[in-house]
This record gives sequence, C-alpha cells and structure tokens, in this order.
Amino acid sequence: MDAVTYPTERVIEFLNKTVIPLKISSDLAPISSDFNIQWTPALLILDQEGNEHHRTIGFLNPEELVPSILLGIGNMFFHKNEFKEALSNYERILVDHLESDTAPEAIFQVGVSQYKSSNDPKPLKEAYEHLQKDFPASPWTKRAYPYRLIK
Repeated sequence: MDAVTYPTERVIEFLNKTVIPLKISSDLAPISSDFNIQWTPALLILDQEGNEHHRTIGFLNPEELVPSILLGIGNMFFHKNEFKEALSNYERILVDHLESDTAPEAIFQVGVSQYKSSNDPKPLKEAYEHLQKDFPASPWTKRAYPYRLIK
C-alpha cells in the first residue's frame, strides 16, 4: 500500500483530515501481539482508549481504503451508541463510495443504527430492500434477510 495507495493525494488529504494514522512494523512487540497481527497490511480502527472497532487485512486500493476507514469510524461510533455520528460516516460511504466493497455493510449498518436510535423497525426492512435490489449476492443481504418480514 506504500507504493500505490498511501501516496495518492486524495488518500493523504482524507487521512490528514480524518484520523491519526500510525504505521508500525508487524513485529513490533508488544503492539503486534496485543492486537494479534498475523498478516499485513493490517488496518485497525481504534478509539482513543485503544479499543478496536474495525479490522481490514490485505491490500486496499485508494478507492477502497477511504470507505473502509469510514466504515471503521462509523462502527466505532455505533459501538459507543452514538448513532448520529455513526450514520454520518455510513452515509458518506453511500454518497461518495457506493461502488466500494464496504457499501453493502454500510447499508446494513444504516438500517440497524436507525432502528437502534428510534426503536422503529422500518429502517431494517428498508435496508434489506435496498440490499436485495442493489447487492442481492452480498453476505449483508443474507444477514438482513429476516428483516423482509417486518410490516
């Protein structure tokens, strides 16, 4: 990723505005063992306390790196029950990176976040319908399958 993804201007700009990037060697103890790094590149999204909220293993091109980080940030807010902030990150994926591999998971997470923040199950069914229409073969569509029954 050092040769292709990280030097890309839009990636540099995104990283500088969005996260505090930290690059470490995969054999740097105790960090590598604390986070069970078995293969590289390993991209981990951590919160301020060092809790992991998202992990991506393997090469990501510039078109996939940004939405993967947005998904991780959304997941961090989701895990903290900060659904407005989670939705903001998931929706950025759907607006700016709908063709990315992370889009189906973002759609799923939008439905779940909206449900958890409102107790209205309708967004779960809407997420399933969106996934079924645009990503029928996605594992996230299969995970959302029970939501089709919501009235």
